[in-house]
Amino acid sequence: MKTIGLIGGMGWESSKGYYEAINKKVNQLLGGSHSAKIIMVSVDFAEIEQLTFANQWEAIGDIISHSAKQLERAGAEIILLCTNLIHIVSDRIKEDVAVPFLHIADATGATIKQQGQTKVLLLGTKYTMEKDFYTKILQENYELDVVIPNAKDRNRINEIIYGELLKGIFTKTAKQEIIEIIKNAQLAGAEGVILGCTEIPLLISQSDVTIPLFDTAKIHVSKAVAWSVSNSHKLTPC
Repeated sequence: MKTIGLIGGMGWESSKGYYEAINKKVNQLLGGSHSAKIIMVSVDFAEIEQLTFANQWEAIGDIISHSAKQLERAGAEIILLCTNLIHIVSDRIKEDVAVPFLHIADATGATIKQQGQTKVLLLGTKYTMEKDFYTKILQENYELDVVIPNAKDRNRINEIIYGELLKGIFTKTAKQEIIEIIKNAQLAGAEGVILGCTEIPLLISQSDVTIPLFDTAKIHVSKAVAWSVSNSHKLTPC
């Protein structure tokens, strides 16, 4: 079994979910008393949040690169970033460490393509929805038609993520708002929904809607664990 390195803290609720999900998946695959080999570096989200709102992506890249180097020095053999948005600086990780880096959009795109959906709604922070670092991979590598909510809904989703979910607040009102956005996209032809923020699956589940939800964190974990326990250790999208 290879050691999985996690860059967490964005926020810690979803990072906790990564740790738990990875261990459960390893035990499911290997049985007995098996658990995962994991190293985690967790950042201070307040610093990341402040830099995000200031569009200081280079400074965020410095922090994330430093965390990736810490993981590599500690013995991590693959690195995962436990967030969707901060993959905007993923090139820094690829440049600064020698071990494989698993991009969450690659894992997600491959899974959606395998399941046969072609038009999908992307939900996440306004940066994830509006910038092309995420959608470009889905469109160019996996030929997906990616749609996003209107400007009003994007702003509301962003408010829910930063004002509630990342603070551990999960309300019925926010849940219903997200569900309505999904229903509207479904009426417009969306065949599935990418939960492109690792906190959104803590708010809504598949039982809340009638089209497939793609939990990016869960997909990310499954691919990483498959790589960790594989004999070949060739990193390819799941």
